[in-house]
Amino acid sequence: MEIRYEKPGDISAIHRVNEAAFETGAESDLVDALRDKKAHIISMVAEKENRIIGHILFSPVTLTAEGSEVTLLGLAPMAVLPEYQKQGIGSKLVENGLEESRRKGYPAVVVLGHPDYYPRFGFVLSRKYSITSEYDVPPEVFMIIELQPGILAGKSGIAKYHEAFAEL
Repeated sequence: MEIRYEKPGDISAIHRVNEAAFETGAESDLVDALRDKKAHIISMVAEKENRIIGHILFSPVTLTAEGSEVTLLGLAPMAVLPEYQKQGIGSKLVENGLEESRRKGYPAVVVLGHPDYYPRFGFVLSRKYSITSEYDVPPEVFMIIELQPGILAGKSGIAKYHEAFAEL
């Protein structure tokens, strides 16, 4: 299996992976909308035997705090075809995506996700930094990881996702 950046020829396969992995088409539509708005920063696929079996996307998130803004990344969505789930593919996508985010110099990544899954990668509850989501979500599902240690010190505020999230 190879983890790599998406290519133009992968778009329909990425759409199918997200449709198959989630209960509705919202995630696949979100990926398409972010791509159309050129708001995807990192979009990676898991490929096995010339077949796209997983996908992860990172898009800009603005942390608004005391009149200033900091650009973070938001991990959403991450999908693996059902027949390939529970084989570590999602973990490889997250690990590679976080490493690329770090390499590109982003300070932190937020995720709205399962509280038993994302902490294994270093995500902690965002309330540790007094950072909240613009969406009304339970605090245990909104998490953050510093990609540069100490970068979030004194940066409390509200994390706002790209407008494409609100449009769907």
